[in-house]
Amino acid sequence: MEQKKKKEILDRLNFWGKETLGKTLDIIFTDVDDESLTATMPVSPKVHQPYGILHGGASVALAETLGSCLSVLHVDTEKFAPVGTNINSNHLRSIRTGTVTGKATFIRKGNTLHVSQIEIRDEKGHLINHTTMTNSIIPHSKLN
Repeated sequence: MEQKKKKEILDRLNFWGKETLGKTLDIIFTDVDDESLTATMPVSPKVHQPYGILHGGASVALAETLGSCLSVLHVDTEKFAPVGTNINSNHLRSIRTGTVTGKATFIRKGNTLHVSQIEIRDEKGHLINHTTMTNSIIPHSKLN
């Protein structure tokens, strides 16, 4: 993918919506190619659980943001909407501070169903979380 197209996609994702969970969590999309999407999220007390480590829900929010947006990039959004139908998240390691990076890639990219995996790693490359997500690709006419 050429740099100009990458920049256009990343700008669109980073400036999409004013008050979203992704903005609240300071998620920033940093890289995209034909089959993957990458984003970062800072780890601070804002995303901690009471023991002072990254809240699992924050990891899931990063993973779902990546999986959903990866699907958005691969459908005609004038006609279809990717809708999350299943998410399975495994929290493998804790982290207190720093930045985590999530990368979503497709396991299956069909016409009506997308399955992606999302790996979230710390700055040292340790795997913090592994998530799989399923999106159904729904015609706008069927959304309620």
